[in-house]
Amino acid sequence: MLKLPLLSFLSIILLGSCAVEPEKIEPTEAAAETVVPEVKTEKSDLPPLEAKTAIDPDVMYLLLAAELATQRQQYGLAYEAYMELTKRVKDPKFAEQAAKLALQIKDSRKTNDAVSAWMNQEPKNVTAKKVAALNALRGNDKKAAVKELSTLLAAEPENFQNALLELSSILQKEGKEKFVYDTLEALSAKTTSNKPVIYFVQSLLAMQMKNNAQAEKKIEQTLALQPDWEHPLLIQAQLAIMANDLNHAKTLLNSAILKHPNNATFKKLLAQTLIKTSEYEAAAQQYQALISQNPKDGENYIALALINLQLNRESNAETILKTLAEQADWTSPANFYLGKIEEKRGNTDAAIALFDKVNDANFSLEAGMSTINLLAKARKFDEVEKRLNLLLQKFPEQKLRITLMQASLYNQQNQAEKAFALLSSALLEMPEEKDLLYTRALIAEHLGKIDVMEADLKKILAKEPNNAEALNALGYTLLNDEKRYREAEKYLQKAIKLQPNEPAIMDSFGWLQFKLGNHAQAAKYLQAAYEKLNSGEIAAHLCEVLWTMNKKEDAQKFFDEAIKNAPDDADLLNFKKRFLE
Repeated sequence: MLKLPLLSFLSIILLGSCAVEPEKIEPTEAAAETVVPEVKTEKSDLPPLEAKTAIDPDVMYLLLAAELATQRQQYGLAYEAYMELTKRVKDPKFAEQAAKLALQIKDSRKTNDAVSAWMNQEPKNVTAKKVAALNALRGNDKKAAVKELSTLLAAEPENFQNALLELSSILQKEGKEKFVYDTLEALSAKTTSNKPVIYFVQSLLAMQMKNNAQAEKKIEQTLALQPDWEHPLLIQAQLAIMANDLNHAKTLLNSAILKHPNNATFKKLLAQTLIKTSEYEAAAQQYQALISQNPKDGENYIALALINLQLNRESNAETILKTLAEQADWTSPANFYLGKIEEKRGNTDAAIALFDKVNDANFSLEAGMSTINLLAKARKFDEVEKRLNLLLQKFPEQKLRITLMQASLYNQQNQAEKAFALLSSALLEMPEEKDLLYTRALIAEHLGKIDVMEADLKKILAKEPNNAEALNALGYTLLNDEKRYREAEKYLQKAIKLQPNEPAIMDSFGWLQFKLGNHAQAAKYLQAAYEKLNSGEIAAHLCEVLWTMNKKEDAQKFFDEAIKNAPDDADLLNFKKRFLE
């Protein structure tokens, strides 16, 4: 017989912990990880054994076999061993382990057998009831699921909400939201108790299924029965925000605050909604109330400081942030925003000194990025290179973002070839990353590598045929080749349909009309684009169209106005050289 060291043997005997997952089970392709609903259970002593022997040899052998099989991920064998132990030793923990293993291998029949044995020994165990319900739901057995959920509801009505949320969370990962929703619908028709809980969980499931209309209906049913319940009131307001019905959201939140004046979550959500509707003074009042309610919550001080910045009250914001910077937990975010204030004032050295004090993981990346931008503006590119490398070492998971920033900085230094090489190298590691493809395409077009540009943009469009940016970039570039105007038109027609009010796309579409000879239509689109975005490129396009239409005075007047705003713009200077000199 196989022998193990005493320590290993004792670890087998002490299996009866309150953890709900099978011990030492790791997920494999053959047995995906299953999270069993968890409840607190009391630890028990070792199972009582017959007086004639400390440990029956057969029991010891089965315990060894169960542990070894589990360690080797032979869950079927481990299950059989635990089920045999269930018959020989009156301790429900062996049946519990068998049930968990059966769930792990997703064997419905074995789960039912194990749960049945478990409940025979421990009929009031709520975890066993949850496992039975989970097994029925997973097996798409609605009738059995309703029965098991009814049993669970009767056993612990006060904890039924948590049980439903646990089960729903597990089954959402398996794509069974719709079946759980329908099962709860059948359950609500059968029971008269806890209906608000059932409706509420259904609303959450409906949101997961992106059926917000159904979620709203279920929330209304919930609140009709339990009008002051905080969680549904919060979800109702969030649904209104998701529907962009911000006025309704504010009404709901104000009503909820009257019912629950000490609920900080309602007040924070109302403040955030007021910010969305640009009601900054009202939002500031909400944050002041939150600070009075809980003076230790630094998040509210940060929010109030940012609102003050929005209202151009820099000194107020600075006072709040400097006070907050003295508190250990809030030093980093306070210094970050103080750095932003100095950056806005043009105090580069002071801003960088504050950014360098930021060490919190949530802010140090942004602080590092801000520092690099300031150094780049100061044309301290050697320091920029050092900082970028340090940032990449500190945040390797942010390689994509840092690479894109580095490419942009190379471009600013007129080192397009270096930027192109950097992006090409990154694409060897991340060949499907659309931001890398799009950025390289733009640089490739600048370098005259039209074949690379076209291939990169078409690769994006192969996966995202409605990517308006890629459609616009490809269509605009093809306008450089007279033979491909109609091809360009196909891309730009689609782009303008997707985003009719995007100035860059309006500019491209106007330029297409010009190339096709539709001058009046071109001027209309370019004028509208310029009103949305005062871009030198758009202005140069409009000037050329007006000039071609023999509206030379209008073109000259428009040019004079545009060049005042952007005296060094390359597109405007090019127009001047071609037409005015």
